[in-house]
Formats: sequence, C-alpha cells, structure tokens
Amino acid sequence: MTPHFTLKELTATSRKFDNTPNEAELSNLQRLALFLEDVRTLLNASIIINSAFRSKEVNDAVGSKDSSQHRHGCAADIKVVGITPDEVVRKIVASGLMFDQVIREFDSWTHISIPNKADGIPRKQALIIDKTGTRLFV
Repeated sequence: MTPHFTLKELTATSRKFDNTPNEAELSNLQRLALFLEDVRTLLNASIIINSAFRSKEVNDAVGSKDSSQHRHGCAADIKVVGITPDEVVRKIVASGLMFDQVIREFDSWTHISIPNKADGIPRKQALIIDKTGTRLFV
C-alpha cells in the first residue's frame, strides 16, 4: 500500500474469521496507510500496527462497537518505537495532521483515525480511554 505499511499488516488478525476488506474499505485503508506515513514522518520513528481494519465478525469477536472506525478501514491502534502513547498524542495534536481521533488507550497504545469519507471533515478529537472511562486528553 505504501513504503512502510502493507495490506497484510493492516488486515492482520488472530481471530479465525475472514478479514478481507471490500472495495470501499480498501480505498479507506489506502488513505489510512498514506496518513500513517505522515505520522511516521512526524514522529521520526517506526510504527507497529496492533489492529487496523476489522470485518464485522472480527470486530464482534474483539467486543468492539459496530460504529468503530476500524470497521471502515479508517483507524489503527499503534505502538510507536521509543515514544510513549502520551507523547504520540501530544505530537499529533500539535501537528497540522488532519486526524479524526487520536486516543491514548490504557496507557498502552494509541488509536488514530481519519474521517470515514475522503471528503469528511476531521473532528480532531483527542481522548483518553482507560479503566475509569473516556475523557478529553488535556
């Protein structure tokens, strides 16, 4: 898809369900991969994809909501080599990148997404999700 992100890693799952994106989801994954290249350049670090696209069956199996942007191929849960999730969120928020959401999740990884449609307006939401719930990242 891009120099540093393959379709295989953006659709990888340990669940035993088909996780093949349709044409629209594939188009979104291409946009996501290009965006992740920008994130990689911004952070000047390697990015490990924990989860990106999820078919309905995979999404259900991991207990996520059907409204998850992962379902559309517009979100990735990432770890960045040598950078904490807090630092990742701060750097992305401070950048000019057109993200939809960036979420520090459980102090372990960062969820990052783009709008679900190519012409969508990014919400630029920065959040924290942990055992106490969901709140704004400040």
